[in-house]
Amino acid sequence: MQTLTVALGDRSYPIHIGVGLIHKTQLIAANLPQKKVAVITNATIAPLYLATLTSALKSGGIEVVSIVLPDGEAYKNWETLNRIFDALLTNRCERKTTLIALGGGVIGDLTGFAAAVYLRGVPYIQVPTTLLALVDSAVGGKTAINHPLGKNMVGAFYQPRAVIADTETLNTLPERELAAGIAETIKYGLIRDPEFFVWLEKNIARLLACEPDALAYAVERSCRNKAEIVALDEHEHGVRTLLNLGHTFGHAIEAGLGYGTWLHGEAVAAGMVLAAELSQQMGLISRQDVTRVTALLARAKLPVSAPELGVERYLDLMGHDKKVEGGKVRFVLLKSIGEAFVTDLVPDAALRDILVRRTVNA
Repeated sequence: MQTLTVALGDRSYPIHIGVGLIHKTQLIAANLPQKKVAVITNATIAPLYLATLTSALKSGGIEVVSIVLPDGEAYKNWETLNRIFDALLTNRCERKTTLIALGGGVIGDLTGFAAAVYLRGVPYIQVPTTLLALVDSAVGGKTAINHPLGKNMVGAFYQPRAVIADTETLNTLPERELAAGIAETIKYGLIRDPEFFVWLEKNIARLLACEPDALAYAVERSCRNKAEIVALDEHEHGVRTLLNLGHTFGHAIEAGLGYGTWLHGEAVAAGMVLAAELSQQMGLISRQDVTRVTALLARAKLPVSAPELGVERYLDLMGHDKKVEGGKVRFVLLKSIGEAFVTDLVPDAALRDILVRRTVNA
């Protein structure tokens, strides 16, 4: 097991990474103010891991409330959030009852947001079961639900007590979900870690084959990057914004197609290609750099062309992006592979040209 720390003063917390950690309930018990938890998961993950986790917790004398939600991005909304609150209130969960998010990014975001607002704040722990959650969404305290006009538009920054990243759960991950998680690892290489990007170019086949050593390295390196960024900028006023590379386009894709049609990582992959193309058109990176980005994403079995939603539809959806300031959409672009920056100085003609040339009928 490896342990990293998200350094946030008295709200610092560990990220435990290893095999079989879902059985090591002492990692959870060490962060409980009360021997009662509510495990929140979905109908896909529950048959795989819920009994294992709850049995281990109960054997340690911990009372467990299980809350099983429907699976999918389409359920990341107020209605599902209220189902969590209904279950918590029915089972008399108190302020010292810890919520445990057992699942991917949707479950993690829903659980974190529920924890942030239930009884004005209760503790929670992330137990991610997808690669995307392990390397990105479970770390950093971003919690949210979606709105029809934009992804993750209603939420809160609320940090977990711990992240328990059991890489063994990736063995049951469908190929499409695995690829979606790889998109976020590639993002770290692009925004701040060029050596990791080169490693990914050399080892992408090993990741797709779920080789344990390769997965462990990619998860640890990604979590280390995320932890360092969050420690520097918890509330996304500066460097944390760079983590949104590809997301301005990607969130528009998800909302435009309907949540759940494309996985988040798939939309981000296409968005990163658009961002790279826009960077090249503005004279920031070379054509060779764009080719490297596109080639790696394609080898990871991710989409490298965005769906054709219409230029005006894209612009309207991006206008609801959380990075908008003073009515201007801010984009994360590349100065090189391994160096990103944020700007609102994107020529309208260049943006429109990219949206015409790099989108196809889905």
